[in-house]
Amino acid sequence: MFDVAPTELLLIAAVALVVIGPKDLPKAMRFVGYWVGKARGVARQFRSGFDSMVREAELQDMEKRWAAENERIMREHPPTAQHMLPMPAGETGGGASEDAPPVTVEMPVVAPAPATDVALVPATDVALAPAPRAKRAPAKTAAPRASSAAKTPSKAKPKP
Repeated sequence: MFDVAPTELLLIAAVALVVIGPKDLPKAMRFVGYWVGKARGVARQFRSGFDSMVREAELQDMEKRWAAENERIMREHPPTAQHMLPMPAGETGGGASEDAPPVTVEMPVVAPAPATDVALVPATDVALAPAPRAKRAPAKTAAPRASSAAKTPSKAKPKP
């Protein structure tokens, strides 16, 4: 595609140094780098858009081929009564029959749990209960310490 050899790049750098000058060269390089980044972003966006269009076209083509193959298989092997499972009596295709009476279900009997010696506490109760605080022993009081100013001699000179 676009190829710049190292010698060509060195020649471009030398010409830029002479034409632009060493003072303005960093500013010019930032400007060029900014626009190269913009161009790469536009190219990346174009490429990703093009790739998504190709991918969608391929998916549509695959769906058409799948539908055609499915039709061919169904023509070659039509469904027959012997291949289909028999349906139980009284049931219809999709839902309940309007003629049939509603089915009632008895309420289940719930027996109390047997008593055990160990009391089980649900995890939610444990998480919600505040943790007990340990009591601290009273701190021992020590004799007041002498200040550090009293220990160090003063460096101030006496007045004559």
